[in-house]
Amino acid sequence: MSKDDSYSAALPRAGEGKRGADGYLGYLLRQAAGAYRYRVEAVLHDLQLTQPQFAALTMLAAYPEHSSADLARLALLTPQTMSTIVANLEKAGLVSRRPNARHGRKQHIDLTGKGRAVLAAAKDKAYVLETELLAGMTDDEQTVIRRWLVKVAGAETES
Repeated sequence: MSKDDSYSAALPRAGEGKRGADGYLGYLLRQAAGAYRYRVEAVLHDLQLTQPQFAALTMLAAYPEHSSADLARLALLTPQTMSTIVANLEKAGLVSRRPNARHGRKQHIDLTGKGRAVLAAAKDKAYVLETELLAGMTDDEQTVIRRWLVKVAGAETES
């Protein structure tokens, strides 16, 4: 056994030690977000869609009049990353861009018919994951978790 093997064998799995209920809250949030992203990427693979692309399409559908920079903030991405994502989505025929009538440099981004269809299929797959995540929880427990997550996310803008 090499030196590297002895270290990896001693690593706790998710749910053990500091990766479990006794762990640091921030780390546990990051661990859960990473695990969720991995699962989303896996179910969206056959649609040739990444989790950030899914987030971008979802935010674009919900907030259609916003700029790429606004969509970046909504999807928790950098403007540069969103620019790349939008370019790739356009290349795939999922969005189209046109000049914004009110702002010369900004572009209006629209979902195409294909984009709406792919987003609908992706949402179906993502909702299955959400149902699995919430399995065994009461509606009240789900509400508490959702409110807490919103509070945590909103704390950065309140300080």
